[in-house]
Amino acid sequence: MKKVLDKIKEKISGLRDNYDYDAYSGDYIEVDADKSEQHASNVVIRPFVINDFADIKPVLDALREGSTIALMNIRPLRDRDIVELKRAVNKLKKTCDALEGDIAGFGEDWIIATPNFAYVHRDRQIEELEDSGEQQ
Repeated sequence: MKKVLDKIKEKISGLRDNYDYDAYSGDYIEVDADKSEQHASNVVIRPFVINDFADIKPVLDALREGSTIALMNIRPLRDRDIVELKRAVNKLKKTCDALEGDIAGFGEDWIIATPNFAYVHRDRQIEELEDSGEQQ
């Protein structure tokens, strides 16, 4: 009876459970740490804090490597010097354009920049509001 249920379970799940539960007699199961620490891909989402214009250099370097998505907190620079913030954002935009990446702000304090393999989803309603704001 057990073998019949196991076969049905195997057919339904498409997977075969090869672990021998009857043979287990210890208090713990040893896990191979090397396998659990492997990453599915080489993409890194890296946070940055932008305090002044010079702080965008590591962001630009990371974007040029091609495997980093940069998440930037611009609040410290926004609170201190809005002109320098605009200069930093323009530099980031030019670099993203050159790399065929994407850049977008969300909220008042955050900017995300991606290399060419990723893009930032923009809601159609938000784009329409931005477009109407530019026309006025």
